[in-house]
Amino acid sequence: MVPNETHQYTGVVELLVHFGWTWVGFLAMDSGNGETFLQSMQVLLSPRGICFAFSEKAPRYTHTEAYDDILSRWLHIYNIIMESKANAIVVFGESKSMINLRLLVLMGKAEYLANAPLGKVWIVNAQMDFIEMDLGKNWDIQDFHGSISFTVHSNDVHGFQTFLQLRNPFEVNEDGFLKQFWAQTFSCAFPDSSTEDEAGEACTGHEKLDSLPTSAFEMRMTGHSYSVYNAVYVVAHALHEMYLSKWKHRVTVKEKRLELQKQQPWQLHHFLKGVSFNNNAGETLSFDKNMELNTRFDITNLVAFPNNSFQRVRVGMMNLEALPGKKISIDGDKIVWHRQLKQVPPPSVCNTHCPLGSSKQKKEGEVFCCYDCVQCPQGMITHQEDMENCKECPEDHYPNKEQSKCIPKAISFMSLKEPLGISLASFALLLSLLTLLVITIFIKHQDTPIVRANNRNLSYILLTSLLLCFLCSLLFLIKPEKIACLLRQVTFAVIFTVTISCVLSKTITVVLAFVATKPGSRMRKCMGKRLASSVVFSCSLFQAGICALWLGISPPFPHFDMHSVVGEIILECHDGSVTMFYCVLGYMGFLAMISFAIAFSARKLPDSFNEAKFITFSMLIFSSVWLSFIPVYLSTKGKYTVAVEIFSILVSSAGLLVSLFAPKIYIIIQRPDLNTKEQLIKRKY
Repeated sequence: MVPNETHQYTGVVELLVHFGWTWVGFLAMDSGNGETFLQSMQVLLSPRGICFAFSEKAPRYTHTEAYDDILSRWLHIYNIIMESKANAIVVFGESKSMINLRLLVLMGKAEYLANAPLGKVWIVNAQMDFIEMDLGKNWDIQDFHGSISFTVHSNDVHGFQTFLQLRNPFEVNEDGFLKQFWAQTFSCAFPDSSTEDEAGEACTGHEKLDSLPTSAFEMRMTGHSYSVYNAVYVVAHALHEMYLSKWKHRVTVKEKRLELQKQQPWQLHHFLKGVSFNNNAGETLSFDKNMELNTRFDITNLVAFPNNSFQRVRVGMMNLEALPGKKISIDGDKIVWHRQLKQVPPPSVCNTHCPLGSSKQKKEGEVFCCYDCVQCPQGMITHQEDMENCKECPEDHYPNKEQSKCIPKAISFMSLKEPLGISLASFALLLSLLTLLVITIFIKHQDTPIVRANNRNLSYILLTSLLLCFLCSLLFLIKPEKIACLLRQVTFAVIFTVTISCVLSKTITVVLAFVATKPGSRMRKCMGKRLASSVVFSCSLFQAGICALWLGISPPFPHFDMHSVVGEIILECHDGSVTMFYCVLGYMGFLAMISFAIAFSARKLPDSFNEAKFITFSMLIFSSVWLSFIPVYLSTKGKYTVAVEIFSILVSSAGLLVSLFAPKIYIIIQRPDLNTKEQLIKRKY
């Protein structure tokens, strides 16, 4: 009629897991059942991550054992309970074990002169009862306020409290047990009792059960009473079914009467198996295949009041037929915890929980419930407390500051929507306008000696290529897609090569012009437009071939960089073949070094307007910028690598524009008196 007590073992484990109690004390009565309980719990707790803070057997008082020995054992257990960090204590005992538990607490507090309640959460099994007839009315129950009990399921039966209120031991039809109960509960004696002299006042029959404190008598139907109530009806229904069966048999054999008194008890078992009915509380009663009643355990919370009465509040239930891990359901809002507890629900752990962002590290020589907390490495998180290991975020996520969760990375690329991109674009457009202004001035003064002397057509090509250099930097500020990535580096490489080729051609032209002025020089025939055009065309064609090979082997492509910058996914153009990228840069650097070397060797030519000096200075600026570019480019990450390349393009191009054309513009605008043929061919002696 009541569930097997071993079901409570599973219930206790799930209760501990529900509240996160991993460091728990266990107290069992010193008996065979107590030993079985402790052994069973050892097996069940470890897989669920719960450890024994302590496990003790409480002695049972017997006349054969010395009182001092028992007191010593009680005090030892009480001291362990007080010093333990475990706030949850599971107590397993039998119907009278509550006396031993209350004695243990009482003696311990008397020894240590402690007045305040212990402030622990007691978890007791269904066999233990807080009501003790002998001691219930006088003993303080505040230490057990907030206790959680597994109790046999009960329900309110209509009319039960009225039945209790009408009990009178002087009624003729009342059973003899009621008088004994009445005298013991109300501390009175009946006239015909042999204990009249010892008891005190006489029982009148007007005493009321509802006037007693709950610690002495409960007016509601307890689980034990409900089981007895159901048992009576189960037997009654089984007897009824037996009677109907015999009645049918009597009709068949035409017997005169049915005598149930002649039936043997074992003959009732067959009919008990098939019992199924609804009781007055509206619950269906039936047996399963193991002949156990299909019922459950209630989980109750003991609420103690200052007047030493208490109330059992049902806060949950244990469904025996549910799946493991889901057998108990608890309404935590209904639970009243002990007043001494500083935190509710109270923790019951060996050490504080490892916070989010850290993981557990085992302590040497300690059980697994006692551990240290270690901060997760960079890039890893723990999203729950007390996790065994940190875990990495997906590539497109990154940890938050607390390393407790992964946050999606934002896609980022250098664009015109951010201040740096706007600044670079504005700089490029300003330089483009400046270049257009220079071209306009050169076209307007194209017939002047200083414009014609510097190979007018070559100057136009150089200025146009510089204009395109400034504008091609804008390609780096649009979203990196397939076409944009293919055009970026190739366009930059070809246009810059044309620019450097023009400078090289100018350098060669200047040197040849000086050599050709000597009498009988054959170099005069080599000078002219064909030489300048061939230098520009051949150098540019070679670079175009390198770029074509680059596009054929491993062209640039859009790429998501997940790791360079924390919290961002950088959308960039991958160079494809890094070797080809540096070949392109190296070739431009090679042309620049040749131009620099030739111009440097001709820097002291005795011209009043020495073009070689300006070319030398422009190549020095150009080379310095791009030599600095390589280490800076390799050390920056994300979209700032694009900004470095744009900046290098703009600065090196601006350096060429200013170095080569600023002196000419100055003469054209500010010193037109120097813009004559005589001044240009004047020698310095």
